[in-house]
Amino acid sequence: MLTKKQLDLLEFIHTRIQRDGVPPSFDEMKEALDLRSKSGIHRLITALEERGFIRRLAHRARALEIVKLPDSLQGKRGFQPRVIDGDKPDSTPARAIPVETGSVELPVKGRIAAGVPIEAINQVSHNVHVPQSMVGQGDHYALEVKGDSMIDVGINDGDVVVIRETNVADNGDIVVALVEDQEATLKRFRRNGSAIALEAANPAYETRVFRDDQVKVQGKLVGLIRTY
Repeated sequence: MLTKKQLDLLEFIHTRIQRDGVPPSFDEMKEALDLRSKSGIHRLITALEERGFIRRLAHRARALEIVKLPDSLQGKRGFQPRVIDGDKPDSTPARAIPVETGSVELPVKGRIAAGVPIEAINQVSHNVHVPQSMVGQGDHYALEVKGDSMIDVGINDGDVVVIRETNVADNGDIVVALVEDQEATLKRFRRNGSAIALEAANPAYETRVFRDDQVKVQGKLVGLIRTY
């Protein structure tokens, strides 16, 4: 049996993970539950963890896994366990490595959110072979897509996108954007003066607008690999 505060917090975390792809911060939890300090949130999270409803992932920032929901919440919305990866972006540059005529081998550097930003770009996990014609000149890397916010332009959850490294983009380009130096996302880029909009290609997701000093372009989409 959960207390009302425990149930409220569990529902808030679940809603934010389902909507944004990332758990809320402790400050957001504190504000949502109208608590005076974050210590109260820590106690509630510990209680939920002890009761088997959530699990904290070690050595990962803002990483919570919802293990189960009580019947009262499962009846309100569909539930599927979802693990949020909180690793920091890898700062080591990677280059395309020629492997045979007509193709190159690219490092898959982790997952990128096609949803609201999650801390996403990880250590290189494996490599993929792509046609030489897809990458052209310059340095490239690949990322696995997590989420469905770009589904209307044919980018699905589980696809692998090929990215050309660049720090500039034109309006309408689909880019890897690093938000506030810690969260990466795949979105359509729009600049309006000193503001940058990161647009989804799914009406279920809102366009997010940031100051231009909060967003760094990390690369531009040049290709996509899908496994059936």
